[in-house]
Amino acid sequence: MALPDTPEPIATTDGRVPGRRGRATRQRLLECTTGLLVATPWRSIKVIDIAREAGTSPATFYQYFENVEAAITVLAEELVEGAGDLAALVDGEWSEGQSWDTAVSVVEGFMDYWESNRAVFRVVELTTVEGDLRFQGLRVRALNAVTVTLARVIATASDGSPAGSDPMAAAGTLIAMLAQVAGHRYGFEFWGIRTASLVDSQARLLHWAVTGRPAPEGVQVAGADGPLPRTGPVVGGGAAAARTAQVKAARSKAGAGKVSGGTTRPPRSAPRASD
Repeated sequence: MALPDTPEPIATTDGRVPGRRGRATRQRLLECTTGLLVATPWRSIKVIDIAREAGTSPATFYQYFENVEAAITVLAEELVEGAGDLAALVDGEWSEGQSWDTAVSVVEGFMDYWESNRAVFRVVELTTVEGDLRFQGLRVRALNAVTVTLARVIATASDGSPAGSDPMAAAGTLIAMLAQVAGHRYGFEFWGIRTASLVDSQARLLHWAVTGRPAPEGVQVAGADGPLPRTGPVVGGGAAAARTAQVKAARSKAGAGKVSGGTTRPPRSAPRASD
């Protein structure tokens, strides 16, 4: 990720403002934290793991973050920034000639947004269920801009939405649907339901709720013509296979790092009485 020419208002743990090199180091630490989150429970990640992955020291990590949770909190706050792009998609053209393309773009954009932040969303979802108000607030903020924009579009795009008389309730329901499907897309794939079919179904529901019209006759998301009904799991289907390979590679890399470093105790200058 390229760093902006204008420094963001970032401070180290002792209050100093880092220069470009310092901001690059901080960004590298965040990227390595995200990488470890892909295949490691977040409570199992240690500062030394992140520092080793970034090719630096724990002391350097502590210059920018108080602990691992602080680094994850920064990553969660970035979810709010990414949601702005989703709101822009929702605020697109919903006229009769363009509404289907807009609906598909919104669903695909939401799936991409969730996928690119899957590791962080996993932590946010877990801690939200556990009642952590900090992460719960970040989740609400990340999805609120999209929900409010969608509610406004629903209120103005048609004389009345078939999804209900309260635009905010309809928008909240639709966003909850998008979030749940995006979060469980690999479970669907495991059962043989193609991601393209998920996009197609959600786009039809979104289009109907916003415009009050069914999807145009004959339209379909490419690849949505899935297989016959399933009676059991289809292991390794499409995106599920790619995700499994990604997680296995991340776990293998993390395991190799633990074997190659951090397991040798430093030499002692003199034996202790208990040795």
